[in-house]
Amino acid sequence: MSKIDLSKIDLSKIDLPERLDAFWMPFTANRQFKAKPRLMASAQGMYYTTIDDRQVLDGTAGLWCVNAGHCRQKIVEAIHKQVSTLDFAPTFQMGHPGPFALADRLAKMLPGDLNHIFFANSGSEAVDTALKIALAYHRVRGEGARTRLIGRERGYHGVGFGGISVGGIAPNRKFFGAMLPGVDHLPHTHNLEQNAFSRGQPQWGAHLAEELERIVALHDASNIAAVIVEPVAGSTGVLIPPVGYLQKLRAICDKYGILLIFDEVITGFGRLGSGFATDYFGVMPDLITVAKGITNATVPMGAVFVREGIYNAFMHGADSAIELFHGYTYSGHPLACAAAQATLDLYEEEGLFERANGLASYWEDAIHSLKGFPHVIDIRNLGLVAGIELAAIAGSPGRTRLRLHGALF
Repeated sequence: MSKIDLSKIDLSKIDLPERLDAFWMPFTANRQFKAKPRLMASAQGMYYTTIDDRQVLDGTAGLWCVNAGHCRQKIVEAIHKQVSTLDFAPTFQMGHPGPFALADRLAKMLPGDLNHIFFANSGSEAVDTALKIALAYHRVRGEGARTRLIGRERGYHGVGFGGISVGGIAPNRKFFGAMLPGVDHLPHTHNLEQNAFSRGQPQWGAHLAEELERIVALHDASNIAAVIVEPVAGSTGVLIPPVGYLQKLRAICDKYGILLIFDEVITGFGRLGSGFATDYFGVMPDLITVAKGITNATVPMGAVFVREGIYNAFMHGADSAIELFHGYTYSGHPLACAAAQATLDLYEEEGLFERANGLASYWEDAIHSLKGFPHVIDIRNLGLVAGIELAAIAGSPGRTRLRLHGALF
């Protein structure tokens, strides 16, 4: 059973159990971690403070989610005010002002006719919601045979059964059986031989979008509902889309009446130096999934942005009929809405998207200065995102990452 060495820790400041085994940690080597735990006690701005009073730079913004820095007072005060006024109200056949005001504000931030927002509580829930909306949309239009979903190798779309089905990271899939039927995958765009050490979008690889034509030929467009991709893949190690790749996907989807879903759980809210990847690349998807930065990670929240025509397709029949049998107890939770409004205020007041854009070229130069260091086999970047690929240790591909993580901490 794992224990913590408490001899140098002032426990009066920390509510900490001696034993750690009760918590089954997510995406973690539990035995290794609990033998030598890395525990945070507090956070402020860009830094965590560990339980042994060391400061650690939060170089990944939590899990790509604390976009405006930790413990921002404006957000803290908004959450406190909300929880003392209205802690919860259902959004099934009732409501409260929070999600209506937030949805209206988000719609005004988005390009084109992405005018409708469905709230969830995480990126995983947002993805499953978007997939269900896509399937239901074709059904209400009389094209119920469109049930096939297309993801991409190395894609990450959360951990719901829909998300891991369209996702393409093998360890996330291998324990859970057949998952959703009728799912195919595009090839990923990562190619070290062609694109190693590219600055920004690589020039090679746009043709890989044309694999969608092959999938359409195999299954026929009348059976395909949607394609889902991350504009910039994050969790798999930062894969930057080749020049023209996303535009080709959009054109092929338009050609065959297939919905295009952008998973912007990571890229949303400023990470590329614009509000969303759809703005950055100038490509309009039919649905966008977001989470993480929407509340600066203070209260869990996810959302799906939906184009006007998709929403309107459901708004038929009797006014008393429920148009979409889907939702979550905490959809549009009052605390999450308050946190999101305060977060959006900070983004605007401090010009954080513009600041990210202004730092992008500096960040690119800094990150690529590591080229030539031992074991560095690729560096890739876009906006304020970067990935550094290291040569794997023969026979144990995960050891390099774990060693480096421990050393950096």
